[in-house]
Amino acid sequence: MTENKQHFGQHLFICMNQRDDGRECCAEKGAHAAQKHLKARVKELGLSRSGDVRINQSGCLGRCEEGPVLVIYPQGTWYTYVDNHDIDEIIDEHLVGGKIVERLKI
Repeated sequence: MTENKQHFGQHLFICMNQRDDGRECCAEKGAHAAQKHLKARVKELGLSRSGDVRINQSGCLGRCEEGPVLVIYPQGTWYTYVDNHDIDEIIDEHLVGGKIVERLKI
């Protein structure tokens, strides 16, 4: 029997959805720049090398009006953010410190 092993301690999905019909979307709210910053900072901290954190782009997560949006599993914590300061706070407090950033939670 194969052991069921979790591959990543925390798995982040950042919505990169781009809508062409004029409705709100995460892409128009800075998701691409945020994802680039998130990946760079996680790599800089060595969290991706350790296998603790995995970051993936996602399509629409269905909460664009609250966006931009990212969700962290296995906790199932949903966040919004405005800028790199918010992304850094999520990294420092949630990914490294294990504490939910209540002010950014949706």
